[in-house]
Amino acid sequence: MLYDQTLSRVQTYFDKTASKTWEQLTSDAPVSKIRQTVRIGRERMRNKLLSQLPEDLNEARILDAGCGTGQFTTELVKRGANVVATDISNSLIQIAKNRISADYHTKIKFHVGDLCNKDLGQFDYVIAMDSLIYYSLDDLSRILIGLKQRTTREVIFTVAPRTKLLLVMWYLGKLAPKGD
Repeated sequence: MLYDQTLSRVQTYFDKTASKTWEQLTSDAPVSKIRQTVRIGRERMRNKLLSQLPEDLNEARILDAGCGTGQFTTELVKRGANVVATDISNSLIQIAKNRISADYHTKIKFHVGDLCNKDLGQFDYVIAMDSLIYYSLDDLSRILIGLKQRTTREVIFTVAPRTKLLLVMWYLGKLAPKGD
């Protein structure tokens, strides 16, 4: 039940509140200094995750779980992968479809919905960059076990550690101007 509530809350957040912010953050558009640090950090993390994968992903089937605006999906396709790009946010999927070159669309199946949907099938790899950070430890464990059962090679993911320092920074961030 907690999983469904979290899923619904995150979907509403991205579809109703954050899609324009993420569209700007993941583009070349000028952003504030705070958002620029986020942009740089996300690029570093994306590169770190990409370094965990083979350069040649020719015909590998990959789930980009929580694909957002499609930056990771694009890199996977450039390496030859067939990608199922899924996100719970229809708004973000639409941004990804518009941003990713139409030449790549034959290698991508876009899907709006839950990354745990077993109808998405089996994968060689699953990539989940920041899409699992919203869930409780119990839900996270269940999600990862379920994904691993559908993956022949590796599940590669990120989560934010829940340290006191990060919690303080998160609460301080809530005091920042609404735009940042």
